[in-house]
Amino acid sequence: MRPQGRDRGEAACSGSDGLRVIGIDPGSYVCGYGIIEPALKSSARHASGYFLRKPLDSYSYIASGRIMLSPRTPLHLRLKEIHDGLVGIIDQYHPSVAVVERIFFARGVKSALNLGHARGISLFAATSQGLPVYEYSATEVKRAVVGYGRAEKLQVQKMVRIILNTEAALSPDSADALALSICHINTLRFQEIDRDVSR
Repeated sequence: MRPQGRDRGEAACSGSDGLRVIGIDPGSYVCGYGIIEPALKSSARHASGYFLRKPLDSYSYIASGRIMLSPRTPLHLRLKEIHDGLVGIIDQYHPSVAVVERIFFARGVKSALNLGHARGISLFAATSQGLPVYEYSATEVKRAVVGYGRAEKLQVQKMVRIILNTEAALSPDSADALALSICHINTLRFQEIDRDVSR
């Protein structure tokens, strides 16, 4: 199944020997995804085994978009669409790692349950394809991208485009997913810096 809402301006690239991250922003009606990798500069191998490229703020934008789900479709069928859509995206772009937002709250009991189902199926889709999965809170992601843990969605969306230096028309959902990917790469890079300093 192909995603229904692919962002314009994606790179024509479908494979990588190093670190390639897919961020997933799950939702019961819209599931955002964003794929990036460290830019091809001078390389350093992280303790995880992946090659990280320098400088610290250098990234390559690969693809992003949304899996759109009809509110009229029963929940169990929407969950299948999320699963099939993510598996198709993973099969096309071959990420090496998946990142999903750690959820602490939702609006209302029903919304919390539906979001939990969507998040669970996203975790399963990534794991079923053999990807290690990492989780970050919204505060951690906003701090990594904007520098402020309570930043607004529009601030995150703007900073993602600046950081990735992309002209792609990002939806809020795909921008959030890309922000997750940026957060994970930054985390690995700072772990490597701490490791170098402590030697």
